[in-house]
This record gives sequence, structure tokens and C-alpha cells, in this order.
Amino acid sequence: MNSVTLKPLYHRGEECIAIIFNPYKVITDIVKKLPKAKWSKTHQCWYIPCTREHYNHLAVALQNKAMIEKEMLKQYLQQRKALIPVEQSVVKANTAKMMITYPLCEENLAAFTAFKNMLALKKYSKNTVRNYCNEFHHLLRLLNKRSVNDLKKEQIMSYLLWLLEKQGYSEMHAHTAVNAIKFYFEQVMNREKEFYDLPRPKRPVKLPSVLAEEEVITLIQKTQNLKHRSMMMAAYSAGLRVSEIVNLKINDIDSKRMMIHIKAAKGKKDRMVPLSQKLLETLREYYKQYKPKEYLFEGQKGAMYNSRSVQFILKNAKLKAKVVKQGSTHMLRHSYATHLLESGTDIRIIQELLGHNSIKTTVRYTHVSKKSLDKIGSPLDKLKW
Repeated sequence: MNSVTLKPLYHRGEECIAIIFNPYKVITDIVKKLPKAKWSKTHQCWYIPCTREHYNHLAVALQNKAMIEKEMLKQYLQQRKALIPVEQSVVKANTAKMMITYPLCEENLAAFTAFKNMLALKKYSKNTVRNYCNEFHHLLRLLNKRSVNDLKKEQIMSYLLWLLEKQGYSEMHAHTAVNAIKFYFEQVMNREKEFYDLPRPKRPVKLPSVLAEEEVITLIQKTQNLKHRSMMMAAYSAGLRVSEIVNLKINDIDSKRMMIHIKAAKGKKDRMVPLSQKLLETLREYYKQYKPKEYLFEGQKGAMYNSRSVQFILKNAKLKAKVVKQGSTHMLRHSYATHLLESGTDIRIIQELLGHNSIKTTVRYTHVSKKSLDKIGSPLDKLKW
């Protein structure tokens, strides 16, 4: 009986099943008649879309006609199930090619699945899950057929050094890699503190970028779209993170008490922040025009607004306002905290409003506040010319 091998193939922006077989008219005629079957000159094979439906058509058509070898396809689909989020329907070209070229061995695939399940069990945030999974997978795919469970402390340290020196990882990026590796060995494998003393590069001490009050006004005035302007005003008036902006729901705005309820923010913490009267007036105008159903700022089809799109809103506003300072939407949060400090608000209150666990995180705003620096002046101004 003839043999047909099925392989994963990424062709013309889509996941496909490559159908490989020695030239044989009976098989060729069967494959030609399959729904959406096409011939690839590039890969010199027939292929069909990578779906359960199209695979079933192929299996039925070849029944009693050929033996189907599908181990490579099966391996790819196992990788896909473990690595790609369920809600992500489209796989990017680089991701698909990586899974085809550098598949994880069975033991490391099981390790990754256990790693991902533990993150979900402990209810880590989406960003943390994504970042940790990316870093752990980066390590796993370099191991080829070697099990991650066999790695020694010295080998992990060499890997981290390689990330810093050869891969150009920043200090912050390396910290994420360390935390991901620690999570696997300590939380998933329940190992002792052998991996607690992994070398950690010193974090750079960077001051937050802060807008002047005049720049905030210009940014808001230059944003003509009412929804976009409302988002920027919310970010600045309440010191919101971008994730908190998109997660806001209509019921989180308490106009009776003039408060905004920030729910399940970073660290799974709730907090209350004052509702600006100007923001409330703008939100009422916005509500009449857009009529959101659940989320305050809805995206397409009533879903949550995309975080990346919020960043583009600020980027465009900065261009229109000719603001050249570097920074994302988080710059509005920095500006909120700094302006509160400069107006005399106690730093402990600012800590609560921002939702910081440690006062040390909030204290950095004292380094960019001009309140105390204005009193000092510059020795240049004291020189007599």
C-alpha cells in the first residue's frame, strides 16, 4: 500500500497540511479533488488548510488507498495547543515556523504545559503569564531533546549570562527570565532553594518621564475624538495604568460619591480614587454619544478596548501637541503622581491612590518633583556678571 506523509506547513500566511507522497496517479487524483487542495511550486507538494474538517476529508478519501503517516503533524498540533492561547485563532509566521523548526521534545512540552497550568492556577495576570511563558519557552527550545529537569544551577547561570552578553537582554528583561525559571523549578517542581540565589543584574535607576501641566492640557485639547479624549482624561485624572483604563466598567464610576472603583488591578488589589468633576462631565457627553453596554471604553463588538490601541492614542496626541518627551500612557500616571506631590498631597496618600505596595516605589516621584528644587535654584544664577 502507498504511503502519504502529512507535515505542518506555513504557506502564504496560513497554517497548512503538506501532503507528501511518491508520484502515483491514483493518489494524485484523490488529492486533487479534496476541498481547497492546491499545489505549491515553492514546496513541490500538495497542501490543504490545517483544520479538522479538511483533515477528515483527506482521511476518508485515502481510506484503504494509502497509509497515512501523521507523526510530524501531530507533534506540531501538540505544540500549538500548548503554546498558543485558545483565543488566538491566527498564528503568526515566525511562531509557526519556530514550532516547525524547533519543536519541543515530549518531556519539555509536558514541562511547559505544567508551567502554564500552574500560572493559571495561581491566577497570575495575563501580562505576567505571557512574559513568563515566552521566557520559559525560549529556554526550552534551545535544549533540543535534553530535558529541562536535568539542568544544573551552573548551567542556568551560564544561560542567563548568555542572554545578557550575547542576546542583548536588558536588566529588566533578564529579571523576567530569572523569575520565570525560578517559578518553574520552585513552584512547579517543588525544588528547594537551590535556585533562589541565581545571579540577578542590578536594575537601572531611571526617573519617570513627567509632563508639565501645560503639556497635559495641550494633549487633551489636541485629541478631537471624544472617546480618545475621555481615555486620556481618565488616565491623568486618576493615575490609571493602561490595563486599568481598558478594564473600567460603567458601574465602576460612582457619580454619587464622586469616586472611581479600580477593581483587580496589579497585584489583584482593588482601590478607590477620586472622580474628577471635569472627567465626569466629559464621560456623560461620551456616554450619550457612544452608549457603551458593559465596559466604559468598548472596542469592537462591545469587547474590551485594546491596550495597544490606547498607546497609539497617546502617541498621536503627542505628535499633534508637539510633545517630544519619551513615554507611553504610563507617563500620564507619572504626571498625576508628581503633580499631586507638587500641590502638597502627602506621599502616603499618593501611595494609596496609585496602589503601590511599597512607599519606596512612590518616593521616586520626589526626585522629579520641582517643589523642593525650586527653592534651591542654581549657583549660576548667583554669580555676579
